[in-house]
Amino acid sequence: MTIVVGYVPTPEGEAALTQAIAEARNASATLLVINSSKGDALVDNRYAQEDEMQGIEERLDSHGIEHVIKQPVRGHDAAAEVLDAAEEHNASLIVIGLRRRTPVGKLIMGSTSQRILLEADCPVLAVKAVTTG
Repeated sequence: MTIVVGYVPTPEGEAALTQAIAEARNASATLLVINSSKGDALVDNRYAQEDEMQGIEERLDSHGIEHVIKQPVRGHDAAAEVLDAAEEHNASLIVIGLRRRTPVGKLIMGSTSQRILLEADCPVLAVKAVTTG
């Protein structure tokens, strides 16, 4: 059994990773962490640096979670990478983080989260980051 998590180095990505770890532990599943970039910009803040990914690996090891970490840069958008990974590994669950959006932002179609929710062949668990204040 495999659980796929779409990870970005943001509070939403951290919330998704934390929930995915809990789900993998409960199901004794392998966790597949996907952090991708299209590779079309010199700087992509959503693509985690090596030290961040090393920290994730250490975190997963400390929890005893069997895992695979992939950081593809193939010109595909994040939704395609997560959906392709889920299909390739016959995922039982996809975990993604959601960010708060403005009312206008909610009208705009084509978000990564929306595409994963609509196109995934397995259940999708969408989580929000904890907000303070």
